[in-house]
Formats: sequence, structure tokens, C-alpha cells
Amino acid sequence: MRRCPMICAAIFSFIALSGFYATAELIWEELPPLPNADGVAGPFVGIHNDALIVAGGANFPEPVWESERTYYNDVFVLVRDSRDNASGYRWVTGSTLEKPLAYGASVSTSEGVLCMGGNNAEQTYSDVFLLRWNPETETVETQEMPELPHPCDYTGAALIGETVYVAGGTTGQGLESAQSNFWSLDLASRNSDDFAWREMPPWPGPPRALAIVAAQHNGVHDCVYVISGRRQGADGEVEFLSDVYEFAPARYQTDGYDGATNTYQGRENPWRQRKDAPRCFMAGTGIAVGQSHLFILGGADGSLFHQTDALKDAHPGFPKEAFAYHTITDSWVSAGAIPANHVTTTAVRWGSDTVNDPIIIPTGEVRPRVRSPKVWRILPAQDATRFGLINFAVLGLYLIAMIGVGVFFAFRNKTSDDFFRGGQRVPWFVAGLSIFATMLSSITFMAIPAKSYAEDWVYFLVNMMAVAIAPLVIIFFLPFFRKINATSAYEYLEKRFNRFARLFASASFVLFQIGRMAVVLYLPALALAAITPLSTQESILLMGVLSIVYCALGGLEAVVWTDALQSVVLLGGAVLSLVLILTRVEGGLSGFFATAAEHNKFHLVNLDFSARSFTTTALWVVVLGGFGQSLVPYTSDMAVVQRYMSVPDAGRARKAIWTNAIAVIPASLFFFGLGTALFVFYAHYPERLDPTFQTDAIFPLFISRELPLGVAGLVVAGIFAAAQSTISTSINSMSAALVSDFVRPWNWLRTERGYLLLGRLLTVVLGTLGVMLALLFASSNIMSLWDQFMRILGLFGGALCGLFCLGIFTTRANGTGAIIGAVSGAVGLFLVQRFTATHFFLYAIIGVAICFVVGYLCSLPFKPVRQSIDGLTIYTLHSPLLADDAEGNGEP
Repeated sequence: MRRCPMICAAIFSFIALSGFYATAELIWEELPPLPNADGVAGPFVGIHNDALIVAGGANFPEPVWESERTYYNDVFVLVRDSRDNASGYRWVTGSTLEKPLAYGASVSTSEGVLCMGGNNAEQTYSDVFLLRWNPETETVETQEMPELPHPCDYTGAALIGETVYVAGGTTGQGLESAQSNFWSLDLASRNSDDFAWREMPPWPGPPRALAIVAAQHNGVHDCVYVISGRRQGADGEVEFLSDVYEFAPARYQTDGYDGATNTYQGRENPWRQRKDAPRCFMAGTGIAVGQSHLFILGGADGSLFHQTDALKDAHPGFPKEAFAYHTITDSWVSAGAIPANHVTTTAVRWGSDTVNDPIIIPTGEVRPRVRSPKVWRILPAQDATRFGLINFAVLGLYLIAMIGVGVFFAFRNKTSDDFFRGGQRVPWFVAGLSIFATMLSSITFMAIPAKSYAEDWVYFLVNMMAVAIAPLVIIFFLPFFRKINATSAYEYLEKRFNRFARLFASASFVLFQIGRMAVVLYLPALALAAITPLSTQESILLMGVLSIVYCALGGLEAVVWTDALQSVVLLGGAVLSLVLILTRVEGGLSGFFATAAEHNKFHLVNLDFSARSFTTTALWVVVLGGFGQSLVPYTSDMAVVQRYMSVPDAGRARKAIWTNAIAVIPASLFFFGLGTALFVFYAHYPERLDPTFQTDAIFPLFISRELPLGVAGLVVAGIFAAAQSTISTSINSMSAALVSDFVRPWNWLRTERGYLLLGRLLTVVLGTLGVMLALLFASSNIMSLWDQFMRILGLFGGALCGLFCLGIFTTRANGTGAIIGAVSGAVGLFLVQRFTATHFFLYAIIGVAICFVVGYLCSLPFKPVRQSIDGLTIYTLHSPLLADDAEGNGEP
């Protein structure tokens, strides 16, 4: 359902249900109130062992304007329990703090609720302690932790990973002692001698107390945000702040920092100022929602601060409006009216899911001197999506066309060569587009726009390495595949080394492709389920079953022709989306470039040659890493090599490779441009963002909410196309590898018809395995386990390429050395991943290099291969350009 431009307008509405309120962006529900009937302000709040802990706090007993502030040491614990009452919750009392305490900071950790600083009527403290809930004894246990560098209250804290950050606060009872302190404590080092608070560089702004401190991802890094607060100005008057600062721990380096001037020499400052908040939110509550939003759920604006004593009970309370800050586009919008505004408390999440698990705001101050015992449970509202009959019709026409292609080519498959290589009659431009579509999966279709939307164009050069690699593939690798007239790419390894090398490579390829197929089905199905009425399982079945049908019917010809059509569909969808965005952006094309340039979205190169540049996206890392990532599939992936062999001769194979390389250039420009356009669009219209969508799903969000009927169906068809092109290629190439590498060498079947039937049977079986595995992902929590399995298999990708390089570029390498090299490449890469901070771009080239070097050295102690290597290395190939290719000169 399309959201109107002012969906986040401050319109307060609620449903007349007991304790249940629905706002434009949020759903509020009351939980059992705090046992202290007056409520408290400044309590320590957190979640531990699935229980809400509220400890300490202060209030003004009735009559509030005639009494002194009272501090408490009570610890209240709210647990889930449906046995005692209809609410499903109950409070547990009886635990206490060592002393009455309030107005400190607290964060929820896996070890307990970490409480820091605070004050009482006597003094301000530097104490730090953990509160742990023991569900068996129903008691709260306390553990002392390292003290803060100095006493601090009215401060804020946030947690990133296992590091706690504390920002701002006062050292005494007066606002004049507000400071710019920024401290961190690494909880992972609690068993070491270095377990202590660390003073970090302060934000480049004024000191403050009562700031909102929260953590969220900014599209690149996890960051700490310091928002609003108040301080005492030079004239002694209270100054209400609305400025915002972002700290990225990943950018923090101790070297190059000048503490005296708070500047960095030759280093990127980890702090940067962001867009000011719409108003002051001092003493408010803020929390991460989704992957890139911060919701401000309360806070005082200071508008009636100086009238407090005059108004007293006539004070209307603090503004009842929530706000949302989007960290990627650096934009603020209203998140609607709210039923209550509790300040000097802490918003916590009961669970780890930043979308589906509820936010809890317990007790707090609702107007000067008045507290509320209410406890609120809050969830972001999720919009329903209507796909529409027209969109379904467009999608249906596309799917029917794919089946039609399979049926058409079914009658042309007479032999296994027809089924696995298309009888070598595939036109070169179709083979080239098939390579292009195969390499552009549905994940890439959504991930590239998401990457340039969240970051910039640094990854663009990775794609361009596919262009740079084309002449190397044509000169040094293509001749060998064409010379042996291979059906399986791994036939070369048997001729050059031995059969075990061939079977090892083929088995690694098949296992990896089954897993890859399941992931390529599952991940886009999640996005499709979010933007269409189809469930995740229905999307998986629709994409998977149709791919199996046209693969089993039409073989490789059906696959490559549908790939070609699918490449047109997915590129057409991307181009159409880009054009529509540009027409809707304020200022059109010039407005697009102006906004993108203002936010440095066209940044392309990071010039970093420091000792640690191998951990970054420095230019040399991107270029070398992109080279390796392109080298591996274009030289050793059966799914790609199969296309080289599907055309009549070597000349047309070269044209196919160049077709893919050329197609990569405009496609990359379109997809990176689309991501930048999405950034500009949502920077102009931040109210259209949906915090329940993941950052990687920004393109599906735009499709579902912004595209006209019919156009949305076409772009969704593009997602289907991108997924099916990869799936169909995987199915056919796996079937070809199993028949060619594991069955045909032993002549188990007597006739070509037998091999053809086996190929079709394996197509159905392997496709079904991939679909079933994707369905398993959708119905269980084994995705992380499978990620580990795929990561292990992926270690062999570079090693397989290393095997081909060993065979082609050396004459001394033998089978024994090659296998040792392949295993060493996988093990070496595992160690690099596990024990170094090397950027993942470099993994492929590292695997290739280790396999090549170790494989060559380990070949030296063993005898050279016995069989002839004539025509199998660059030194023994008579014509690198295949002048001896008997199939023709490459002319159409």
C-alpha cells in the first residue's frame, strides 16, 4: 500500500482498546505499572535473562511542589508469566541496590545490566556495577566493575559489540559542571589486566548533560550518536541543544590524534557532525529501529523550562511527538504523535531483533516533578503491501514466456551434447548475455543498488575488473577449453594432471552450486515476500520449480536463451526505475547530481597505501581483489566455461566473452546509479522510508511503494529473472559436470539417449535439492550454520582457479603437487580469514596465489606427469589464438 507523503505527520490517533494505542509509525501498549505507584525518574534500566530490570530512581512524593526529592534503592523485575494474570507479565520485588541511586546510565549486555555513575542527595558517583537476574532464585545479583574515570551523572551510554561508550554528563550537582567526556570499556577484556575505562576523543561540539546516546549502523559502520542535551552558556543561562554527532569506532585510530586540539593529522576523524535535530530532545529516550533508523520516543524541548515554577500543576507536560532519524540519508522526520512522553528514563529492547522485538519504556518523568509508573511496550507499525492484478499479470506473462522457451527447445535435444552444450549452435551474443545474466544473480540485482545507496561507488571498480580480465581469459584460458573440446571444464585437469584432480574439482563445484542455488532462491524470496502477497515459501517454489521445468525440457539452449531474455528484463527494470526516480527528484537530473555530490556519493577511489590498507577498500585492494574475484569464475567455474563451449568455434567464443565484458559496463553504471538515485530520492522524501525494511531491501521497498502498476510487476519480474538465470545455470552445469566427470568416463551408459535421459533426471533431482534446501532455510534457523558450510566450500574457489593456473602456466607441476596446492590454498585462506583483518576482496587472489606457489613447490620432489602435456600449457600450445581450431575461423 503506497504511503502518502505526510505519513509521518504528527497525527495522534488511537484505537479504543484498553491500553492499546496506534500512531502513524508506532504501536503502543501498556504493561503492568511499576510497583512504586508514584513512578521514578532516572532509574537504571535493562534486560537480562529475558527479564526487565528497573533499579533505583528518584521522585517527589505528594504533594510534589512541597516535598524534597527522594532517592530509592529498590530493584523491580518484570518477568513474562501468563499464569498469574491476563497481561502475561508480573513484577518481582525484594532486591535492592547497595545505596539509593539515580540519574546514571545503563546498557543491557549478555552478562547483565551495566549501571554507570549516578547521584543521590549526598554526592555524584563513579561506581559501575552489573545487575544480573537469576530466574531460578528470582533475585538480582550485583557484580562490581571498573569505576568511571571520575564521578558522572545525567550521562548516556550505548553498546556496540562488547564495547560500552559513555558520553557527556555532569560531575557535580550543577549544570556548570557539564563535560565533553567520551569513555569506552571493552567488556571482552574483563579477564585481562587492561580491563579499565579508556578516555576517547570528545565530539567536536560543546559539553552537555542529558544527551540521548544511542548506537546504530550508518550504512558503512556501527556508530555511536550523541544527540541534543543541555548545557550552561557563557552568560549563565541554560542552553538547549539540538546538534547531533556521530562516532565511528572503525574509523578511530590512536596515532595521528592531537588531544590538545582534538584534531587528527593525516587521519579521518572518527567524529562527524550530522544534521541538527528538529528541536531539543534533552533527557529523552532514543533507540535503534531496523538497520538504519534511530527513533526518539521522548524528550523535553525546553520551551516551558523557565515557566516551571509559575505553571506548576498547570504544566502540560513534554511534547507528545516522536521523531525518526535516518543515519544513511542524514534526515529527520516526525514519527507521529505518541500517548506519553517519559523523560529521564531509558528505552530498551526486549530481545535482539530491532524490528520485531518490542521497545520498553518504563516509568520516568512526564512533567516537572511528576513521575509516571506506566510501562510502555512499543513496536513499529508495518504496512501491508498490495501487489495488484496488473502487476501479477505482467509477472505471469514473463513466467509463461520462460516456460515457452523451454518447450520450444525441448524438441531440439537429441543427444547429451545438445542438452549440455546446445549442440554448439548457440549464437555468440546469446552466449555472452547468458554469461552476463549468470554472473548477475538476484542478490546482486538488489545488493549493488543497496551498496551504492548506503555507501558510494568504491565497489564499482570491482565490476570493471570483469572487463579487464576478458583479454586474459581469451588469450590464456579459452584456447585450452576449446582445444580439448570440453563438455566439463574439469576435463582439462584430468588431461593435465590426473583423474583425481578432475573429480576433486568437479565435486567441489557441484556441492558449492547446490548451496549457492539455495541461497539465491532464499534471499530474494525474503524480499519478494515483503513486497508481494506471495509468502517466502511460495516465492521459492515459483522461481525454483519453473527453472527446473524449462531446464529439464530445453537443456542448455533453453537456459542460455532465457538468460538472454532475462538480462533484458532485469536491465530494463533497473533502467526504468532509474528514469522514474530522476523524474520525481526535486530539480530533476541537476538536483540528482547536486544532492549526490553534496553527500559525496560519487566517491570512487580510496588512496591509502599505509601498512593497514590491506584491511580497507584502498584502491589497490579493490583492483587486485576485483581481479581475483573475476579471475576465479571466468577461468574455473563450469557454469561460465560451459558457455565458451556452446558456440560453434573459438572466434565466436571470444565474441561471447567480449559481449559479457561490454554488457558489464552499462549494467554497472545503471545499478550503481540506481543506488545513488535511491539515496537522493529518500534524502528528499525521508518520510517514505520504512524502518522495518532492511537496508539491502531498499530497492524492493521502492518497487513496492513507489512504482506505478505494471512497472512494479516488470521490475519484480527482473528479480525473478536474476534469480532464475543463476538457478537454471547452476542446475544445468551441475548436471553436465556429474554426467561428464562421474559417469561418462566409465562408460556406464551405452547410448546417447541414456546420457540425455540421465542429464534430464539429474536436472530435476539437483534442482529439487536446491529448492528443498531453500525451503528449509525459510522454515528453520539453520541459515547461519549453512553460511559456515558455504564459507568452507568457498575456500576452494581460489584453489580451483589455482589448479588451472598451475596447469596452464607451468610444465613442472604434477597431480600430487597440484592437489597439495589446492588443499593448502583452502587451508591458507581459512587461516587468513580467521586470524587476520585482511579485506575479503583479497580472499580470492590469496587462494589462487597460495595454491599456485605451494602446488608448484610441492611438485618438485615428485616426478613430472607421465602423459603428454602437448597443447595443455602455454609453452606447448602451438597457437594461443587457436589457429589450429578445426571448427572454423570464428566468422558467423
